[in-house]
Amino acid sequence: MKIGLYFGTYNPIHVGHLIIANHMAEFADLDQIWMVVTPHNPLKKKATLLDDHQRLEMVYLATEDYPKINPSDIEFKLPQPNYTVNTLVHLHEKYPTHDFSLIMGEDNLKTLHKWKNYEVLLEHYDIYVYPRISEGEENIELKSHPKVHIIDAPIVEISSTFIRNSIKEGKNIQPLLPPKVWDYIDHNNFYKK
Repeated sequence: MKIGLYFGTYNPIHVGHLIIANHMAEFADLDQIWMVVTPHNPLKKKATLLDDHQRLEMVYLATEDYPKINPSDIEFKLPQPNYTVNTLVHLHEKYPTHDFSLIMGEDNLKTLHKWKNYEVLLEHYDIYVYPRISEGEENIELKSHPKVHIIDAPIVEISSTFIRNSIKEGKNIQPLLPPKVWDYIDHNNFYKK
C-alpha cells in the first residue's frame, strides 16, 4: 500500500489542508494519506501550539468523512524534537509492507536541503509537492530530482496563523474550517486569548 505522509502541526487543521490531502488521495498514485500531527516542529515556537491531543482530535473530526485520509499520532511516541527521517525509520519498522512517501508544499522543497539527513529522504522516498506561493530561491536541482513529483494541485493560501489571529480578533472565519472543527474550537474557546 502506498501511503502519503502529510506532516503538520494542524494548529488548527483547515479546509486548505483537506483540499490538498484529498487532491493527493484522488489525483496522485497514493492509496491513502496519513495526516501526521507533529507534536513540535523544530522550526516553530512551541508556546503557540494547542495540546497535541486537541490538535489530533481536530484532525479526526475533519477527516472522518474521507475514507482515504487518516489522522496519525505516530510522532507523539517518538523523541522530541521530531525529525522526518527518524519518523520514517520508525514507520518502516512498524509497517514493513507499506511504501511511504512524503507530501510537502513547494515552500518546504525550497528548504529541504536544511532538513536532517535530507539526502537519505531523497534517496529512499518519493516526495509529492503541491504548489505554494512563497519567497526564496527555487531549487531547480531538487525540483527535477527523479524522486520529486510536482502535483498540479490547487494553490490554497490559507494559513493556521491567519485563522488563529482572526479568531483572537473576533472575526468570523467559519468558512475556512471544517464545520466539526469550527464547533470544537468554538465550544472550547480555543485561540481567543
